[in-house]
Amino acid sequence: MPFRFLVRVLATLLLALAAVGACLALHTPLPWMIGPLLAVSLASIAGAPTASSTPLRNAGQWTIGTALGLYFTPHVVSLVAGIWWAIALAIAWALLLGWGFGRWLYGLHASRMPHVPKRAMRATAYFAGAIGGASEMTLLAESAGARTDLVAAAHSLRLVVVTVTIPFAMQWSGLQGLEINPPGVREVNAGGLALLALATGIGGLVMRALGRTNPWFIGPLLVAMGFTIAGQSLSAVPTWMSNAAQLVIAVSLGVRFSREFLHTAPRWLGSVALGTFAMLVLCGGVAWLLAWATGLHPATMLLSTSPGGIAEMAITAKVLQLGVPVVTAFQVCRLVAVLLLVGPMFRWIYLRSKTARP
Repeated sequence: MPFRFLVRVLATLLLALAAVGACLALHTPLPWMIGPLLAVSLASIAGAPTASSTPLRNAGQWTIGTALGLYFTPHVVSLVAGIWWAIALAIAWALLLGWGFGRWLYGLHASRMPHVPKRAMRATAYFAGAIGGASEMTLLAESAGARTDLVAAAHSLRLVVVTVTIPFAMQWSGLQGLEINPPGVREVNAGGLALLALATGIGGLVMRALGRTNPWFIGPLLVAMGFTIAGQSLSAVPTWMSNAAQLVIAVSLGVRFSREFLHTAPRWLGSVALGTFAMLVLCGGVAWLLAWATGLHPATMLLSTSPGGIAEMAITAKVLQLGVPVVTAFQVCRLVAVLLLVGPMFRWIYLRSKTARP
């Protein structure tokens, strides 16, 4: 790692730690995530030379994936399996919501961006609206000839809006401490933690070798789940490790922004922000319906169906104790389904009709 880049990474981490201290003093929700996220985002937009280390981000995802996997006791797995139909409905809702958001973005901006070809604009709006990971959607958008800068900017902004809005809304409403089934492993055991780290690390390496998305989150999550389901209580993940993981994940999100970010089609970004708030309201309505149908708490269902990232929503559920296993299961299943279906849906909706014409 070049020395200058290392200095930038350390300076960014110090800024993030200072933001954590301010949030702790102000008693904000998720201080280890929201503080660093906002501070680093604003510093990046102001032109500060912020930087994030990929190995640190991977380690953060590794830690969070492992910690979440410890929630999946046999009782919880049985509960989640019993609401498979709700997960399927949530997936269908996410696909419909993303498609609708993309249609709205296209209708609003196609005429305002005549320099962008119509086909490229359709792909840009479609993949910008899809409820999926920023990097994965950007890659799919590139293969479809879209404006990848607009797609990446849309997903980055949506993720920040959701990650900041939901925890504050939860805190102001007093919705926390509603955990369905607390993790069975509460004590930290040095030997067990080392074995758990080794096993989950191998899981991450296997997922990366297989080319899976979010390998350092999904791999450790599945391995930790396997231990917990089998009744092997190796160790809990120390609180300081979870806090540090939140910080480095937040930093990795914040450095996506730059001074040029606000100058990249400001109307486009304004529409994305407005549309994200509208999606949160719509997801709130769907969450209440699913809560009524499943008997689970509306707050848990809101995190399960919200248009946020899997790691960020799972962390929110973990810190606020809002049904971690259910939120994780919903978000993981949705991520996999979206990655598998968004591309074929685009070709079926927008390309099939063109090839069918004489």
